Amino acid sequence: MNGLESALIAVQQTWLYQAVLLFFASYPVITSLMWVTTSLLFVLRWERRDIDVAPGTAREFLPLVSVIIPAHNEQGVIARSLAAVCRMEYPRFEIFVVNDGSTDETVAAVLPYTRAGRVRLLDKRVNEGKALAINDALPLAQGEIVLTLDADAEPAPDLLTHIVPHFRAARVAAVTGNPRVRNTDTFLTRLQAIEFTSIISLLRRSQRIWGRIVTVSGVVAAFRRNALFDVGGFSPDMPTEDIEVTWKLQRRFYDVRYEPNAIVWMTVPRTLRPLFRQRRRWARGLIMVLRRHAAVLRHWRFRRMWPIFVESTLSILWALCFVVLTLLWTASWAVGYPPVGASPIPNFWGMTIGTLCLLQLGVGTLVDRRYDRDIWRYFPYAIWYPLVYWALLAVTTVISLRWLFAAPLRTPVTWNTRREGGRA
Repeated sequence: MNGLESALIAVQQTWLYQAVLLFFASYPVITSLMWVTTSLLFVLRWERRDIDVAPGTAREFLPLVSVIIPAHNEQGVIARSLAAVCRMEYPRFEIFVVNDGSTDETVAAVLPYTRAGRVRLLDKRVNEGKALAINDALPLAQGEIVLTLDADAEPAPDLLTHIVPHFRAARVAAVTGNPRVRNTDTFLTRLQAIEFTSIISLLRRSQRIWGRIVTVSGVVAAFRRNALFDVGGFSPDMPTEDIEVTWKLQRRFYDVRYEPNAIVWMTVPRTLRPLFRQRRRWARGLIMVLRRHAAVLRHWRFRRMWPIFVESTLSILWALCFVVLTLLWTASWAVGYPPVGASPIPNFWGMTIGTLCLLQLGVGTLVDRRYDRDIWRYFPYAIWYPLVYWALLAVTTVISLRWLFAAPLRTPVTWNTRREGGRA
């Protein structure tokens, strides 16, 4: 028996290894059951009711809405987005496009809309990042409500009809919509369509039941303009300005809501490299937000934020366990020692986790089918979700852990999207 094999055997006989193994196996089971049950409670309590009452209440409450679209190198998608924004049925809204130092033909794609008087263009010659692009437009906006959209977002005509009524409640500072994947022409985009339905959308429903949500969607979110000024606007030093502003608003005891009827169609990465970069940025941003707002755990008045802080932290810890255990098990098999708690043949616990994962994906697909009728076509891809996505998200999270200890950024986080339209 060589030294490596002896070390691997010794590690797998410790109490710490057993504890890690227990957490690794139980976390997806517990969270899946929690997300499914609480999201269904949201559906029964709010969702079925709101789909009927929103159009009627919108006619009674019609504040001016300022639509702000930050853009950097978006020539392939922004014209289609602006056409959809102009078709929104809400009677009172203005549109701003903030060109953030684009080096392509983004401005040329916007100019026909400015000449027609439909869009106002703020043309910045230097790329300073999405957060500063929105902040620079806020003083020019006249609306009481500010709707931020990504440059690839295509809102449904009734989007504002469903979002605006939430702001009748004085405590509501933000409402995020329901992003749907438009370009479902590759294996990865279809996986993302299932993800946004069964993970992201389902989780936002659950978090609304908890009382706080981790983040509004950067693709589509509406804000009370005064509330944004109250928290200092968007933070330019954060790679995920949407997560950060959500936490800032909730630390000021504002209410942040999710509106599943507010549909926006978006373009997602079609290949692995841009998807990996995107998820690494998301993981990095969440870690930086948790570090910045860790003080919420020390104060009772922030207790409603404890569940989302703890759940986010546990998700990062689970990703670390995923990577460490995978490496350890691979080394064990390489030296001929069958690892403790791992088997290449599916066992009872593995089948339990897989079944609950498919149940969660199925419930999410069933709930969101009312908004995306074709989503069922991609449900067979769900079987690949644990194999492909868990590995991808775990690796990007572990790579981003260094930001727990890195010095705070002192310069704005810039961006470079270069999205392509893809097939609808």
